[in-house]
Amino acid sequence: MGQQLGHFIAALEAGGTKFNCALMDTNFNVIVQSAFPTTHPEETLPAVRDFFRHAARAHHGQLIAMGIASFGPVDLFVESELYGFITNTPKPHWSNTDICGFFSRELNVPVAFETDVNGAAWGEKVAGAAKSLSDFIYVTVGTGIGAGIVVNNALVRGVRHPEVGHMLMPRDQVMDNFAGCCPFHVGCLEGLASGKAIEARWGVSGKFLPADHPAWMMEAQYLALMCVNLTHLLAPQKIILGGGVMEKAQLLPMIHDYFSAFINGYAADCVMQNTADYIVKTPLNGAAAIIGITDLALNLWRQPAH
Repeated sequence: MGQQLGHFIAALEAGGTKFNCALMDTNFNVIVQSAFPTTHPEETLPAVRDFFRHAARAHHGQLIAMGIASFGPVDLFVESELYGFITNTPKPHWSNTDICGFFSRELNVPVAFETDVNGAAWGEKVAGAAKSLSDFIYVTVGTGIGAGIVVNNALVRGVRHPEVGHMLMPRDQVMDNFAGCCPFHVGCLEGLASGKAIEARWGVSGKFLPADHPAWMMEAQYLALMCVNLTHLLAPQKIILGGGVMEKAQLLPMIHDYFSAFINGYAADCVMQNTADYIVKTPLNGAAAIIGITDLALNLWRQPAH
């Protein structure tokens, strides 16, 4: 007896180092996963296309939609001539790459397209720390720093997606004379507190620094200042932190302590009385972007046109 044809989503987290691919069913189960190095578009994109084609065929199904959560900057505006493009990125070879158009043509499915951090933020809403929330912020602290902002159950977009990592930080230049590693700004959050900044400042990756190293006090201070700024600007119900830097267990309690000191009582009672529930770590262990972009792709497929 023949096996019934299944419906699958091609979920892609397109990162600056590797493209994480997951063939998903409509119940958010991972059917098969793979990853491909981010080399040249001419090499990486066809490899991802072939993976999804072969995976769907091997598991007796068909692709009905695709979701892409991409590194950027990207153009998210459907009316733009460059919609779906990775635009002027510092990643060599990838500027002006029509990533969304490539997969739409090659796989012949509707494609939901977002930034990598927006995909992760939506994943928190679907299955993570923001399941019951309408207004929250997800921040990834890794090689860079970025944020996905959800207000009134929708991802925030202005003239471009928000760039929380490039907010300027107050800095005591006697205590901290490191100007940062950002090529665009002196003293921005990403330049001072990203994983890349930790390595540039101390000469070694953060994963090799012990828990009592002064790097973590400085890191906690900058991330707490970020949380204060986001609290005052957007009044979210929760701030969710993810990314490789946040894997250091001692960091979150330090952020809570500095946040309480810096905000100095000037916040809603629900924030001040329960800081440990207000600033939290993601529970999704690196799966947030895949989950989020799968949901966005399903939503697109279910629209009347499809």
